[in-house]
Amino acid sequence: MILPHAVVVGLELNGLGVVRSLAAGGVPVVALDSDKDRPTCSTRHARVIKAPTLSGDALIEALLRLRRDFAESPILILTQEASVATVSARRSELTNAYRFSMPGNALMVRLLDKLAFQDFAEQHGFLIPRAVRLNSTSAGSMLEQLCFPCVLKPAVRAQGYSERFAKAYRVASPEEALSLWQDMCEVMPEIIVQEWIEGGDGDVYFCLQYRPPDKKPVTSFVGRKLRQWPRQVGGTACCLPAPQAAQTLAETTDRFFGTAGFVGVCSMEYKRDRRDGQYYMVEPTVGRTDHQEEIATLNGVNIPLAAYYGELGLTPPAFSAREVCGWRDPVADARARASADHEPGSPLPLRDAYWRLHDPLPFLALQLSGITDRLARLARRSSGFVGHA
Repeated sequence: MILPHAVVVGLELNGLGVVRSLAAGGVPVVALDSDKDRPTCSTRHARVIKAPTLSGDALIEALLRLRRDFAESPILILTQEASVATVSARRSELTNAYRFSMPGNALMVRLLDKLAFQDFAEQHGFLIPRAVRLNSTSAGSMLEQLCFPCVLKPAVRAQGYSERFAKAYRVASPEEALSLWQDMCEVMPEIIVQEWIEGGDGDVYFCLQYRPPDKKPVTSFVGRKLRQWPRQVGGTACCLPAPQAAQTLAETTDRFFGTAGFVGVCSMEYKRDRRDGQYYMVEPTVGRTDHQEEIATLNGVNIPLAAYYGELGLTPPAFSAREVCGWRDPVADARARASADHEPGSPLPLRDAYWRLHDPLPFLALQLSGITDRLARLARRSSGFVGHA
């Protein structure tokens, strides 16, 4: 059987894990990225094509041009939220060119908005911490409904926001939340302030899924974070499989997305509250793979390959893990470890997200870029010293 191509949009660490997962099943891959100088773009497992951007009109145009290279419709896999929003809104232009599963745009918009997700979860009785919204019409007095500390984050992701602010902030009081909001409202029309769930980075769990469109079995993997960067409110720096929570969180995630009527690639993040031991929903990821998606493949659950075969209407081949292991983003993990005096060690071997014996160039390119950056900093310092003299 000649396998059709997969087209992966975005080749940061997320996309690299996806490309390697597909390559494990013999799938030919083309990857689009706006920066071919990334170390991850050195992978041998994909033909990498530069795109002007990974969202908006330019992405749709790039995908339609690329379609002419293939005899049959490729399977489309997205790795970034901006790409998801674009493809969801413009799906009518792509449905005859690519194969992908995604629910209607109204549901996608609802799940991409943290406030709308909050409302949906509350309406259907899922455990989620209390939250309020802040916008131009809401009153700061709403914050008095919450118990602080809280987490403050944008309702939806926006480029203008990410250029100036962090992914999320832990705030100790209503006054601190309002102060931050006054700065953010210039670029962000609405934010969510959600009660803090007591616990550390190691209390954050996730369930990665692929939900096929034809009612076939859902593919799930449950893991937990060991470290995040930035600490407490950041992305995954290091993570492990979480077999002790697998059944509970896979069932809860399945029930949530089943209730919503979701199909395609998705995940749910949870945090276990140390006070009551309950797992509270934090936020979903929809229409795309997750930063740490490869942790599932490393442990025998190849979700990108399941999605590829699911879009073909086929059952994926059997896939097994070589070992039970963790996954780490070496750059983020080094920063997280350096920020604390005492760091928990991993009970499992950790696989570096860049290094694979069968695909060594991303790791080597990362090392080279690190050396180049250090030399450039030394040159700047030397130049500044001479100039001062």
